[in-house]
Amino acid sequence: MLNIADTLRDWCRAVRPFALATVVQVSGSAPLPAGTAMAVDTDGNAVGSVSGGCVESSVYELCRQVLESGEPPARARFGYSDDDAFAVGLTCGGELDILVQRIAPMDTPHLTAALGEVAAGRPTAVAHIIDGPEELLGRTMCVTGDGSLHDATADGEDWERAVAAQARALLRAGRTGRFEVGGDPATCLERLSVLVHTHASGPRMLIFGAVDFAGALSETGRFLGYRVTVCDARPVFATPTRFPYADEVVTDWPHRYLAAAEVDARTAVCVLTHDAKFDIPLLRLALSLPVGYVGAMGSRRTHTHRLERLREAGVPQEHLARLRSPIGLDLGAHTAQETAISIAAEIVAQVNEGSGTSLTWSTGPIHRRRTSA
Repeated sequence: MLNIADTLRDWCRAVRPFALATVVQVSGSAPLPAGTAMAVDTDGNAVGSVSGGCVESSVYELCRQVLESGEPPARARFGYSDDDAFAVGLTCGGELDILVQRIAPMDTPHLTAALGEVAAGRPTAVAHIIDGPEELLGRTMCVTGDGSLHDATADGEDWERAVAAQARALLRAGRTGRFEVGGDPATCLERLSVLVHTHASGPRMLIFGAVDFAGALSETGRFLGYRVTVCDARPVFATPTRFPYADEVVTDWPHRYLAAAEVDARTAVCVLTHDAKFDIPLLRLALSLPVGYVGAMGSRRTHTHRLERLREAGVPQEHLARLRSPIGLDLGAHTAQETAISIAAEIVAQVNEGSGTSLTWSTGPIHRRRTSA
């Protein structure tokens, strides 16, 4: 639902009831992931999408029905539509499970507050019960960046604590995910399925080397939603004027900056200096950190010499195996812009566990689902 957070916040502030349709489960080659939502207000205004257009009309009517009747939350499944031009379904062959519920802002002040946190850019997670007993179906609870839980009962039931713990973990990881709790006397007798919608600060892209390629890559990284830092030890090159798309331009020795930087499993480290006095201490450190991607620019000859120096510096083989070098996918790139796309494509493929192979020559689902929460 956080894909339409701005509009939902405005409707909540206006105390305008709306129906919320949320994709709660996806199988096959469906176009949009779990957590994506569409909403319809009392005036019939619609925002968002659940399928990229395939089943929107049908979901819209279901939203109007739930909104006007006050019915409890309803589940709907949409699968493949055949050659019948009037069939409602997905032409891609996937399946979507959608939960449609009525939201009354007066009854959900915690949701209004959470949407405001998202609009302000602060980390927030909304835990959404998508399967379970009727009295809990559709209920939401919110976890803010400081770990506080909102809309739990005064007694703090065991299942709420279990949900909050999972939501906090997903918020720290910056991931939307689904999990199950309950089904046992220790938490909840009935099993609950919970979808956590997460809004976290953007992942970081750390670009080392204030070269022309860094300018193009910083623009591409920003387009992909990264918080981009360009770092170089040479102050004449590391200037905000040269890198207008970077969120931060730093003059420092690369390894010294990285040692003090905040990084996590979503961080991409791109080393574009291809100068051993910068590369070796920087890569030695980067490959030991829990970052998501480490790539280094250079020819195959430079890569061979670089590996020799890193081994001499004591970098173990399991760390060297993480290094993407020469950096980027083979797109036949020549210009800085083309090279930036090849690097970004490799990062996207690694994040989404893709092969980087042309879809023309590959098999299996086009829309790959991440295996981790």
